[in-house]
Amino acid sequence: MNGFFVTGTDTDVGKTIISSGLAAVLKEKKIDVGVFKPLLSGIARENPASDTSLLKQLSQTSLSYEEITPFEFKEPLAPYVAGKLEGKIVGIEEVLNHWKKIREKHEFFIVEGAGGISVPLGERFLVSDLIKALQLPIVIVARPNLGTFNHIFLTVQYAKSMGLSIAGIVINGINDSPNLAEKTNPELIEKLCRVPVLGVTPKLKEITKENIKKMVKDHIDVTLLINQLEELK
Repeated sequence: MNGFFVTGTDTDVGKTIISSGLAAVLKEKKIDVGVFKPLLSGIARENPASDTSLLKQLSQTSLSYEEITPFEFKEPLAPYVAGKLEGKIVGIEEVLNHWKKIREKHEFFIVEGAGGISVPLGERFLVSDLIKALQLPIVIVARPNLGTFNHIFLTVQYAKSMGLSIAGIVINGINDSPNLAEKTNPELIEKLCRVPVLGVTPKLKEITKENIKKMVKDHIDVTLLINQLEELK
């Protein structure tokens, strides 16, 4: 399967904005792209403000909301915890069964996790276990400010220890007037993590489909990402 898995160094770092923006740009490049966010917490998948809805809109996939996100939970918690509160225990095989039903419907897929790479998704499996099972390279999304290097470095080292491939890092949400940490982080990250920074994206003042797509086109090196994915095959 061609594609990649988007994970984060934390929650609320902008995984969905980056994932959906990349889907829109790849679609514009005539790549047949689908999206899969198997577990969603805290909002209904059909809600226009949900991650599922944004992914569906920008990718223009014909997949249904339920096909994109087969498992949803009411509470805004890690999916495993949110699921337990509702008496819904999801196993990795259930997620993979849904994946098998949709993976042939597109030539290329962007899969998005929940929170960071070690977040528990279900019974005895973490985000990293799902990435390994799907055999997709990772794009890591991180915040830009002081302290992010530590989170990125730990994420990269853990991913490598799991035998996972990393296509690159996106630093998302930089301020209009970046401070010294935000200015120096990208070079430090590339040097010590030995993973390319695909782009540094600004903090969006208004989240619209047009703004998301333009931000990705202007600030992420999509050609570099595609080349990285080819090298990792």
